[in-house]
Amino acid sequence: MRIWHSVPSVKALSIAFAGRWCYVPPMADVRDDGGATAAVGGPGPSGKAPMREVLIEAAFQLFVEHGFERTTVDDIVARAGVGRRSFFRYFPSKEDVVFPDHERCLTEMSAFLATSTDGEPLDVICDAARLVMRMYAANPEFSVQRYRLTREVPSLRGYELSVVHRYERTLAHYLRQRYAGDPNGALRAEVQAAAIVAAHNNGLRTWLRSGGHGDGAQAVDQSLAFLRQTWGSARESAESGAAPTPQSEEDDVVVIVAPRKAPLWRVVQKIEKTLGDD
Repeated sequence: MRIWHSVPSVKALSIAFAGRWCYVPPMADVRDDGGATAAVGGPGPSGKAPMREVLIEAAFQLFVEHGFERTTVDDIVARAGVGRRSFFRYFPSKEDVVFPDHERCLTEMSAFLATSTDGEPLDVICDAARLVMRMYAANPEFSVQRYRLTREVPSLRGYELSVVHRYERTLAHYLRQRYAGDPNGALRAEVQAAAIVAAHNNGLRTWLRSGGHGDGAQAVDQSLAFLRQTWGSARESAESGAAPTPQSEEDDVVVIVAPRKAPLWRVVQKIEKTLGDD
């Protein structure tokens, strides 16, 4: 979730988003020789791209040519013309090259939420979720390449899910603070954070599946608007005192999550345990 893909200087900035001012940390990069370059996304003083972006470009060239699994870190540094130490200075693993922006985006989201202590909590986290779409929209070609790659490589899908979970936890943490006086505050926070992330990702993936054509931000806005409308209707019903419709035993549904290769007996065991707990 990132709104600013590059900045004109390495100084800290304050940027207005949705009527709120938030702090953006410096985005200076470091060259192999230890000197500072321009902000990520722009050329350094020598006119060369920052080393971090050189590594990303080299990695994706190789992923396209040979596939993710067959590309090694040694291949990437050879293509980039640097040593292994340079790679690990920027990326802990090969998977991190595919998702180079999320750490910074999470930092920016946290900074945004830290300054957003007023206003409707659901509106605030919708605005925070939009930061993610802006990150993807800043570089549509790269975003679409990454989306297609993650659809092909199971390990990357797992990595992506872990990143999504971190966004969800960041939003939930903010909401728990805002709902601190509510007896059901923790539950509301978890449910709303998960719903916002799901709605955002629905709009984002619609845009990515189109090849990055059209207005991705509008697709996300439509998904978030649907969620706001749904949540608003539910809240109005609760405030009006309308009792929830009782659910008959015939309508009762049990959902079991199990690994695809899990043996049938284990799945049945989980179902029996769940029904027994009821």
